[in-house]
Amino acid sequence: MRILFLSQIIPYPPNAGPRVKTWHVLRYLAARGHEVTLAAFVRPDEAEYVPVLKEVCTAVHTVPIQRSRVRDVGYWLRSHLSGRPWLIERDDLKEMRRLVNRLLTTQSFDVIHADQLTMTQFALNPPLNQAGKRPFTIFDAHNATWSISARMFANAPWVLRPLLSLEAARIKRYEGMLIQEFDHTMVVIPQDKDALLQGVPNGKAAQAAQRISIIPIAVDTVELQPVRRQPDSTNIMTLGSLTYPPNADGIRWFLREVFPLIRAQMPQATLTIIGKNPPADFVQAALEQPDVIKVTGYVPDLTPYMEAAALMVVPVRAGGGMRVRLLEAFARAMPAVTTTIGMEGIAAEPGKHVLVADDVEGFAAETVRLMKDPDLQQRLGENGRLLAESCYDWQVVLRRMDAVYAGAEERINDA
Repeated sequence: MRILFLSQIIPYPPNAGPRVKTWHVLRYLAARGHEVTLAAFVRPDEAEYVPVLKEVCTAVHTVPIQRSRVRDVGYWLRSHLSGRPWLIERDDLKEMRRLVNRLLTTQSFDVIHADQLTMTQFALNPPLNQAGKRPFTIFDAHNATWSISARMFANAPWVLRPLLSLEAARIKRYEGMLIQEFDHTMVVIPQDKDALLQGVPNGKAAQAAQRISIIPIAVDTVELQPVRRQPDSTNIMTLGSLTYPPNADGIRWFLREVFPLIRAQMPQATLTIIGKNPPADFVQAALEQPDVIKVTGYVPDLTPYMEAAALMVVPVRAGGGMRVRLLEAFARAMPAVTTTIGMEGIAAEPGKHVLVADDVEGFAAETVRLMKDPDLQQRLGENGRLLAESCYDWQVVLRRMDAVYAGAEERINDA
């Protein structure tokens, strides 16, 4: 099938959750023999990766994008006039609209696959293709985005709470509209399916639910091999895309509230925080305790840091979808501690694959317990690796997407 794939990001290298998900979806579609034309926003530091995408895509088209706080304020004001979410206004760039319109009017696509919330606006009400048929539309929802804003509300400064509440309500309505307008919607966890349906008016949710599939995020367990960790390590590592507020919030909570309790019980414990563009308070904490806290920024290869660490912590208090960093920890046989939210949508058992705690004292206690028990580290690592291989490898889990595309082909042939 001929697919127009719309992406908010250049999905390479697969070094962050959204890129990992999208990269494996593109690989899978190509492996199944589909012809994929990619239209994506590209940031200044991403252009060098475009040639790699041409290895899995028939064609790649990009629109430059550059974020700025000044522009963001303008988009926020515009969202008040339009009633649309700020996220939608932010990415509604005329250059992308022109590109998508040109591609749809000059080429014949069977499917439009809109990856992530903000790209859906370019796939609404598509024109008939050259065969006189309307392309089948797929909304690939990485998250129920409204629930992220709603969860951040409780931990946000009071001055931001009205803005988060308003944005959550707007996104909720918008996502509810999307799952009614698109032919099919894909989510990664059952909780996000339920959350999206909350935005659908009463009486229409049952029909909309029939057009939603749950397809988990995948990782590459051939590429991500188990690491050999340093015996008797007392280093704790954590990582994430630190420009993503829920990631920074969770790591900040661990740094400020949990880690001091761990140090009180294990003074030799150290912490390594990995991620691009670390917040100023993370950097300051490392400057104040250089022998205890290390903030690396972005690193191209996580392997040396995993080998030097006793375990990984995935402290999540807000967010949606699945935590790719936890799946990658499993694939690398890395023992981990996370929260209930961090484990959402992952078929892991607490105590067998990962340790789970939600409050400060509990998270500290589970981390110390794991640090002191090499046998438990080994068991969690081995069980996590088996789980990743059997349930979350991209060549296994993405087979569920075949049914979605079979439905698209059936609809097109019947039209």
